Amino acid sequence: MTDFIGSVWWMIVSLGLLVTFHEFGHYWVGRMCGVKVLRFSVGFGRPLWSRRDKHGTEFAIAALPLGGYVKFLDEREVEVHPHERGQAFNHKTVWQRIAIVAAGPAANLLLCILLLWAMFVIGKQDYSATVGRATGMAATAGLVSGDRLLRVDDRSVVTLGEASMALTAAAMDRRDVKVEVVDLADQIQTRTLPLSQLPAGFDERRVPLLAGLHWQAWMQPALVDSLTADSAVAGQLQAGDLIVAIDGQRIDSAEQVSPEIQALGRHGGPGMIEVLRGGERLALEVTPRQGKDGKGQPQWQIGVGFASTYSPPYDTLMRYGPLDAVTAAVRETGRLGADSLAMMARIVTGKASLQNVSGPVTIARVANVSAKRGVDWFLQFLALLSLSLCIINLLPIPILDGGHLLYYLIELVKGSPLSERAIAAGQYIGLALLAGLMGLAFYNDILGLVPR
Repeated sequence: MTDFIGSVWWMIVSLGLLVTFHEFGHYWVGRMCGVKVLRFSVGFGRPLWSRRDKHGTEFAIAALPLGGYVKFLDEREVEVHPHERGQAFNHKTVWQRIAIVAAGPAANLLLCILLLWAMFVIGKQDYSATVGRATGMAATAGLVSGDRLLRVDDRSVVTLGEASMALTAAAMDRRDVKVEVVDLADQIQTRTLPLSQLPAGFDERRVPLLAGLHWQAWMQPALVDSLTADSAVAGQLQAGDLIVAIDGQRIDSAEQVSPEIQALGRHGGPGMIEVLRGGERLALEVTPRQGKDGKGQPQWQIGVGFASTYSPPYDTLMRYGPLDAVTAAVRETGRLGADSLAMMARIVTGKASLQNVSGPVTIARVANVSAKRGVDWFLQFLALLSLSLCIINLLPIPILDGGHLLYYLIELVKGSPLSERAIAAGQYIGLALLAGLMGLAFYNDILGLVPR
């Protein structure tokens, strides 16, 4: 329940801020071009609060917070007094109308840069792209525990997220990648991951794992949290012990313990479990006992439990001075924009799954998780969402800003505005496309709530 309330709250905060900034872009440029603004509304529906300024503009906060709008004086919508026609939107030059419409997405682009600048000045904590364990094709390629990724093909990567995105993009394109890493001996090595060999229909959200890369940050250490009453290691292991080896096999994470215990049980035991306790490394003799797993199936057990939740410590900090942060923010905006456009192109061409299209439910969940992680993560989330709004609004779909810009470009070419009939037809097409896109987004959101 707490997560639900938090998700709704942070979604309202996020969309409220971004929509207000977007609409302010339209409002400010419209005013600069001499257009009369009738209403500036954050949200849709019945106003919960409103006031009118000396220019006659009504500022309102409405009941439905998922959007907003600026209403200009326009002869196509309301009757305009003759002395106010010069302030009507439809009486402005095509270049002025282009500037007013483009100002909304431009405001979101500027906001993205400002948010990333603030994030870099504060300092962005993150996880390095360090391999905790390599299996499958990653192990075959020569990657080992402790390798830290520096580049994926010609793309420099610093964080786990950047590396995962680069690998996922390559997998969608069905191509192999050269991975440059620095090993534990500080030697730079180059490996090749044959991502083109991933099976058809692979889960695009699990590419690193499917490639055999188990990131160090997400590997829960085998730290003993509890022991059962009839534990096979009662009197030997203690809560707080860190299991580091079982019968000579190195243990890097809790998930490796059960397979090694099964192997030990099949061989008849006993075996040696090595743990770190109070700075000392101890070797303890253990014999697994036959028990049953959660599904009632036979399983060898030693009776220890590990913590159900694990929050890995951050190991990377990206922080810049105020001036250097400007360059970093612009560079990061360019990278995020290129990734977003490339993903959209892959979805259109069928290289990427339609499951990558998400809606308000996913936005709410990610907003809540980001807010919990800290100010730096929430600023990054807001920046990405603001950039996404900029890109989506520029799509040449009627009823979106990009659709209006398309109308005005056609007007420039043909020397006269489109007919009202053509514009109306475009609006219906735009509504149909937008409805379909929203339906897909909601479907994926609901699908994402179903346990897999």
